[in-house]
Amino acid sequence: MIAKMNKLTLLVYHKEYVAFLQRLREAGVVHVVEKNSGAVEDPELEKQLAVAAKYARTIKRFEALSKDGFAPAGDVAEAAAIVEKADTLVSNTERRNVELQVLDKDIAALEPWGEFRHSRIEKLREAGYDVRFFITGARNYNSEWEQLYNAMIISQKQSRVYFVTVTHSGEEFELDAEQAKLPEASLSALIAERGQALKHIEDNDRALVALAKEKLNTLRAAYDELQHEIEFAKVVLDGEKVTGDKLVLLEGWLPEKSKGALVDMLDRESVFYEIREPMPGDDVPVRFNNNALFRLFEPICELYMLPKYNELDLTPFFAPFYMIFFGLCLGDMGYGLFITLLSAVMLVVMKKGNSMIGYMRLALTLGISTIVCGSLTGTFFGFNIYNWGVPLFDWWRDHFSFSAMNPETGQMNDPNDSLFTLSLILGGIQICYAMVIKIVNTTIQLGFKYAVATLGWLLVIIGAVLAMFVPSIPMLLVYTLCGVGAAGALLYNSPGKNVFLNIGLGLWDAYNMVTGLLGDMLSYIRLFALGLSGGVLAMVFNNIAVQMSPDVPVLGPIVMVIIFLFGHALNLFMNALGAFVHPLRLTFVEFFKNAGYEGGGTAYKPFK
Repeated sequence: MIAKMNKLTLLVYHKEYVAFLQRLREAGVVHVVEKNSGAVEDPELEKQLAVAAKYARTIKRFEALSKDGFAPAGDVAEAAAIVEKADTLVSNTERRNVELQVLDKDIAALEPWGEFRHSRIEKLREAGYDVRFFITGARNYNSEWEQLYNAMIISQKQSRVYFVTVTHSGEEFELDAEQAKLPEASLSALIAERGQALKHIEDNDRALVALAKEKLNTLRAAYDELQHEIEFAKVVLDGEKVTGDKLVLLEGWLPEKSKGALVDMLDRESVFYEIREPMPGDDVPVRFNNNALFRLFEPICELYMLPKYNELDLTPFFAPFYMIFFGLCLGDMGYGLFITLLSAVMLVVMKKGNSMIGYMRLALTLGISTIVCGSLTGTFFGFNIYNWGVPLFDWWRDHFSFSAMNPETGQMNDPNDSLFTLSLILGGIQICYAMVIKIVNTTIQLGFKYAVATLGWLLVIIGAVLAMFVPSIPMLLVYTLCGVGAAGALLYNSPGKNVFLNIGLGLWDAYNMVTGLLGDMLSYIRLFALGLSGGVLAMVFNNIAVQMSPDVPVLGPIVMVIIFLFGHALNLFMNALGAFVHPLRLTFVEFFKNAGYEGGGTAYKPFK
């Protein structure tokens, strides 16, 4: 359900406004209505946002460098110096990397020529000889050049020939070759310089990692403190000056259950305030107020979008279905037991206040659901426990599973037929349940007359189901349900419009209802299909583990265990992902659509 909210309007004397906001933040219950104007027009806020962006960038860089071993937070006043030092180290590394690229290019150009000194080439030039460097293809090289121009091959790589010519100064000639332009430094000097550049990069990287381990938590603390200052500055700008800039008007929302404590605080302040109920058209922030079980499923609803304030919170209504759907899709008691035990261990190990605790509790709940749903077929890591001859398992099979013994044939029933039927039944129940919710929600928001068409279609569906699956039902009752339902759906489809338009819209709605309902029902077959495919893959991996293990006393069992663990780990990952996503699809598409869910609410974020 959604917590009830109250609108808060405040008038504060402008000189006391900032001090009052400090005390209002300590109360920590008011969701301040944001004003779009002012944020980008305030130079101080722009400066704070720029600094926060630098902090966030450096924190992300530090977190990527090391995963543990961080020192406790220190003085947040040195945050700017930490960022500057980190930027300097990164800048030096980037500059050295650019130098490395140039050095690598020069070294690649000199390597075919080997080690030589440019000073000796210069002495030859002073003595009246020119030494020129050429590159050509092996097919283009002419051995006559050796006699004409004193050509000498230095090296040959693949189809490339590297050679030099030695001629008298000023002698001009042309060869079918490319004259090379070489770096001024020697090969050994470039290699040494490259080594120095690599050492500097390594030193910078070590210094950056050390800085990250020593200062990350300090920077995190500084970032959090700056974020508080930014949020406070935004709230300051959200105030609207009135009556000649002497008073500041501030609006917000607070949960009704927090009203008493805030009123006591406001009564001690020199402010004018008004607290009232929400009015139609108000953009009221949404805060969930569910019990401990349904609270676990609130993140699933948030994945789609928050409900509007005047809508029903569908979290308590889809949570039981989601648990069952997940269990059916995964459908293996062994996988469910693994998820349950892993979640339980994580809950014991995690410290209080860890943000992942809620997700671990959700995983624990879904793991238990998988164990229960898996017991319908008796699959345990791909094996059928009902074939083991254990009395307890046999008793459970005969009383609670789909694999109960058939007294006529003396054989166990095929659970797949029952799972297929169960998937369709669950789909029909959830769709009808969603239509009931839509009727209630529409009645609350708009009035009962706007829910008559949905109620009519629900009566038609109920009548059709009774006629198909309850042979002893009086047909008069079926005709009455279908007739009354069809009349409401066709004649009262759009309240306030003429009867002919209602009939036309009703016929169009009938077409959409029939085709849409059929598609929605078929979507629930995925519950059966995913559970079946996961079970088949588990059995396949078991067979592979047995058949591919060598017939060697020690090595055979080891190979079998490795294949078994790898196969089931892969199967568990794939099927757990499917078991999470596909019930989401059934919830967001089939259930939310038939429940008339609109969404689009604003999250309640108290100023604290």
